[in-house]
Amino acid sequence: MNTIMLNNWNINIFEFEFLQANYLYLLFLLPFIAWLLWKIEKNRKGDWKFTSSIANQQKLAETKIHWLRQVLIGLKLLIVALAIIALAKPFRWNDRDASTNDYKYGIDIVLALDVSLSMLATDFQPNRLEAAKEVAKEFIDGRRGDRIGLVVYAGEAYTACPATLDYEVLKTQIDQVDGMNIEGGTAIGTGLGTAVVHLRSDSLKSKVIILLTDGSNNAGDITPIQAADLAKTKNICVYTIGVGSNGMAPTPMVTPVGIRYENQLVEIDEATLNEIAEITGGQYFRATDKESLDEIYEEIERLEKRKMIDKYFQSEPPPTPGAFLNWIFAVLSIVIIVEFSLFIVND
Repeated sequence: MNTIMLNNWNINIFEFEFLQANYLYLLFLLPFIAWLLWKIEKNRKGDWKFTSSIANQQKLAETKIHWLRQVLIGLKLLIVALAIIALAKPFRWNDRDASTNDYKYGIDIVLALDVSLSMLATDFQPNRLEAAKEVAKEFIDGRRGDRIGLVVYAGEAYTACPATLDYEVLKTQIDQVDGMNIEGGTAIGTGLGTAVVHLRSDSLKSKVIILLTDGSNNAGDITPIQAADLAKTKNICVYTIGVGSNGMAPTPMVTPVGIRYENQLVEIDEATLNEIAEITGGQYFRATDKESLDEIYEEIERLEKRKMIDKYFQSEPPPTPGAFLNWIFAVLSIVIIVEFSLFIVND
């Protein structure tokens, strides 16, 4: 089971992303640097005088001089900010294929969602299934250029939505999932196998399955490990998520008079979910509440985006701070020109 580690490399500002985004925290020092520059200007020794090159402006008002000092401070701050941004290694995606107007570096994703009766347990609000659907839609909203499909499973499995770039249609299908019109049980192997078959084997894009369940395999004709082996042969990475609080949880039970809730021990086959992830090169995560489920999807997004960046820079030159250094030198030149053309300090 993996602990969520928060990484900040994928900060997005004006469509720029950063390989070393931690350097951006240095921008918080700008107010202190501004104060320091102001103190330096204020405490300079000697009187400000005009150079002979602008002798005809010797009667320039003191307020004008003060304003020019502020401009110089602003330019120096701009140099510092540009230097920090350059250290963070900004880059912009250039992944559209001109011939197809499609994204070259998108990935194919299938969400395999357990919709068995136990997913109506209320240890998540309003229940596990609704929480999983909500987080899945948030995950979809954050994607760009990825084909995403939906497989739902309980005692059997079916494709609720083929992989598509039309995210609104996909989210509509997710909203319609209720799990009440499907055979009882939890066929993890069948659900995973259906997702594997659904992914196009001829696609050159990276292929990912996110499998979510709250139990263990107790139905279906294919075991989870057999399905994982099949996924491995097709180079499909599977991320597995176990959903459920620790200990007891209010779980729906079928009775002759309908469904009633009883406190049941949460039993997730974490060993099998771990093995599925290890076989396919993915990771296993445990979500004990909606907040941790949110974090898991964010972590999966970070992991996959890192893979995309690695793939991207196999065909595109890696970013360098050169462009920002050019801006730094340009602004620095302006500062020098203003300093030496307008003012000198008498020591």
